[in-house]
Amino acid sequence: MTQPSQLAQRVIVKVVVAGGFGVGKTTAIGSISDIEPLRTEEVLTEQSSTTDSLHGVEQKTTTTVAFDFGRVGWDVPDPIELYLFGTPGQPRFWDFWHDLSEGAFGAVVLVDTRRIESSFHAADFFEQLGLPFIIAINQFPGVPRHTLLEIREAFDVDHDVPLMFCDARNPESVASVLLALVQHVVQTRSPNSSLLEA
Repeated sequence: MTQPSQLAQRVIVKVVVAGGFGVGKTTAIGSISDIEPLRTEEVLTEQSSTTDSLHGVEQKTTTTVAFDFGRVGWDVPDPIELYLFGTPGQPRFWDFWHDLSEGAFGAVVLVDTRRIESSFHAADFFEQLGLPFIIAINQFPGVPRHTLLEIREAFDVDHDVPLMFCDARNPESVASVLLALVQHVVQTRSPNSSLLEA
């Protein structure tokens, strides 16, 4: 029988999921979370239409006003648990991103190619913060496709920043994004710099 002292300690890391309004952050966290995700969504009203543009996401009826939270854990190859914090996308909530990013291990910038410019701020924010990040392009149905090279040129990010396609509705696809982020962070800096052990 394995003694408790012989069990590998589960590493806990904080990951921020950011991007523009309506790019799929809430959906991505909800699809992968092992727990019922915490959501701080409010119904969009006519009054908010003057500050929150629905261009390209006209069907959207709710919006995140604080943050989303989910948790996912894996045991292979080593026990790790990711605490996922989704940012609100509207510019009026950008000041809150600093608080959400405090102590983070890395970030995912989620992109909707119908409104690619809405996620530029997220990439700029994490570059200035010095927080490793990857860019994940959420492939919405029926949306014209762009190559990764075209998207990299649009964001004008360093070639070391990984880019990949994903489907925010698919847990396996979101898991691939999160694993890619973990690998990227481990390769670019000491993995112990922002890790907490449970």
